[in-house]
Amino acid sequence: MLLLGACAAWSLTTAAARGGRPEGVLLAVLAVAAGYAAGRICGALLPVLAPSAGALAGLGLAVTAPHALAGSPLISPLGHTGATAALLALSAGAACCAAWAARSAGPRLALRLLACGIAVTAAVLGSTTGFAACAGVLLCSLAAARMRHRGLGLAGLALGTALVTATVWGIAEDALPAGLTDSLEGQLTPHRVQLWHDALGLVHDEPWLGTGPGRFGELSPTVALTLSADDRPHSAPLQLAAEQGLMGVALLAAVFGWILYVLWRAPRPTPVVLTAGAALSALAVIAAVGNALSFTTVTAGAGLLAGMATARPLTDEGHGADVPDLDDR
Repeated sequence: MLLLGACAAWSLTTAAARGGRPEGVLLAVLAVAAGYAAGRICGALLPVLAPSAGALAGLGLAVTAPHALAGSPLISPLGHTGATAALLALSAGAACCAAWAARSAGPRLALRLLACGIAVTAAVLGSTTGFAACAGVLLCSLAAARMRHRGLGLAGLALGTALVTATVWGIAEDALPAGLTDSLEGQLTPHRVQLWHDALGLVHDEPWLGTGPGRFGELSPTVALTLSADDRPHSAPLQLAAEQGLMGVALLAAVFGWILYVLWRAPRPTPVVLTAGAALSALAVIAAVGNALSFTTVTAGAGLLAGMATARPLTDEGHGADVPDLDDR
């Protein structure tokens, strides 16, 4: 709560100093806090049913989201498509968490099939990003059964997220080799890369307080030259750096690190913890190259999954005959 309060306070501080609209950040903070609290309660009372219901709800929201059936726009994680991919990844993670928490083989198999169905749904919708994220969560969930020390798995997820974020920053700074930059730019689209250049330019101008929450669209030359109403740089770290300075990025990194820490300390079995960590890391990667965190359903869903994965069930969790006790950290 102190970290989330610091995020809210810093957005208000930068808004007071530079102007801008901090409402979006405040709403995201509120959504994460409410989702986490609800997840802790529901996860304690219903360790299997709660994540199962969350997976189905997330799948429903992703399928019915704007542009979900538009075909080709889902190939890129820009706009609503990033939120769709993030919801699918969180839903797959919730289904796998519920499967690991199930006592008997029948429900466990059904929940794993649900997770596979979510990945297939992403492919049917044309969401390459969502399919890759769901497949990654499924593979990490299966591999978690063989890991006795969750700390190594969580450290690996943190390292992977940091590498993606560093790559995004390197592309924006033109610090990567030319051939690699050209290859990545072809997949990310030149428009998005140009938005990243604009964001980093604003960081160089105002590194400490930023330009103010919600003001990127007013100051970005690329946004001014396009007809789109979208005024975000499509990268959560770069958006925070441009609008709230380097302190905003540090607070975002601290929140993500805190989530991994509480997962490491959680009383739940290691497969549940690592599966949730994989889904939340997939969300972090998607947010690094898109604007998924700009959608309340995504931020609330992330808080909900984190809460359910760290809750202490009121009843004993059975692991089943084929799942060893993997609580060693």
